[in-house]
Amino acid sequence: MRRDVFQGIADPTRREIIALLAEGKPLNLNAIADQFEISRPAISKHIKILEECNLIDIQQTGRERICELKPDELNPVSDWVKQTTNLWNSRLDALEDYLNKLQSNQ
Repeated sequence: MRRDVFQGIADPTRREIIALLAEGKPLNLNAIADQFEISRPAISKHIKILEECNLIDIQQTGRERICELKPDELNPVSDWVKQTTNLWNSRLDALEDYLNKLQSNQ
């Protein structure tokens, strides 16, 4: 299944994993799992989804799997937020102009 960045950030646990990795230090799976009160298999599933969404890179180092965030892959989210913010700002500005016009006509 092809996944995109929005599927990766759709779950609160995955967003928390992204936040942990965003601190800049690569972490192994155990270090990530230790931060949560859910099972290790559940964390592994979230990690797998993040990898499928191309949001993290996993390197095998000996017996450990080290996860590192790929922050540039979050750019589509940032772009979407900017577009949505601009849209709502323009709509709210138009509403403000309309309300000011109504108030001045009274």
